[in-house]
Amino acid sequence: MPDTTFGPKGWTPERLGTLSGKTYLITGANAGAGFQAARTLLKKNAKVVMLNRSAEKSQAAVAELKKELGGDADVRFIRMDLASLASVRQAAVEVQNTVPRIDALICNAAIAQVPTQTFTVDGFESMLGTNHYGHFLLCGLLFDRIEASGGRIVVVSSLGYNMGIKTIQFEDMNWNGNYHQNRTYSQSKLAQMMFAYELQDRLKAAGRTGVGVYVCHPGSSRTSLITTSGNLLTRIMFGLMSLSPMVQSAEKGSWPEVMCATEAGLEQRALYGPTGRMEFVGPVGRGTLHPHAHDKAVMAKLWDVSEDATGFRWTI
Repeated sequence: MPDTTFGPKGWTPERLGTLSGKTYLITGANAGAGFQAARTLLKKNAKVVMLNRSAEKSQAAVAELKKELGGDADVRFIRMDLASLASVRQAAVEVQNTVPRIDALICNAAIAQVPTQTFTVDGFESMLGTNHYGHFLLCGLLFDRIEASGGRIVVVSSLGYNMGIKTIQFEDMNWNGNYHQNRTYSQSKLAQMMFAYELQDRLKAAGRTGVGVYVCHPGSSRTSLITTSGNLLTRIMFGLMSLSPMVQSAEKGSWPEVMCATEAGLEQRALYGPTGRMEFVGPVGRGTLHPHAHDKAVMAKLWDVSEDATGFRWTI
């Protein structure tokens, strides 16, 4: 049954008032849904700080936004590679030195469908290392600033979380024995969701309820995610799929993350995204959240494993 909280059209950016004085950090914001989210927030007079791997693409994205929205659009970037824990730490220091408030940290960046097993500089399977461990560390390093701002953490997952094994493969986190571009990707997105839901539990238990933690997904949208990391067959298949009505624009794909960064009254133990056909497309609202995504024993173990992997201990 579709969510009708926001009426038949679902949540749209028309609900946004002015965001003047608010600052949003977005990982992977130089293209796709992250870029569109930045654009929407800037249109409402927010400040946006992009956290991107490529300086060249970031400069081009900033220039494009300023050309469209005017030279006074308050957007800039800090270089950060989620696949390097050292880079994440360095970027977090720059954020702490130059960004006095964080109204939301939108964990949007991801790599997907990497065709053969590859590793980050820290030795992690590349999708788990980039999508989960990098964001786990970033959120931890910036948490105090987010909390002081009464801000939010928005984790952008994927319906892929429900398309692989329904738990975390703790005995082989790098998938040395059974690497598969889709199932391993699914694992990384499930890990991101479990991090968010476990963080919710820990904050509630500590009585630190000033930070909202929300999980969303873009549905099926036309972004560069597959075309930048998938193999040739995957790219061809997705190219054909993107012509179908079961795929929406990157702009619409960005709406769930903008909603989770701004809208009051959202549920935390939820998954937000399109509510139409197969939840790939359609009006944005609260979708289906399968119980394995918040299996308590698995979430708690993953938290410990993630602290060990990143060398970062949360103090909540």
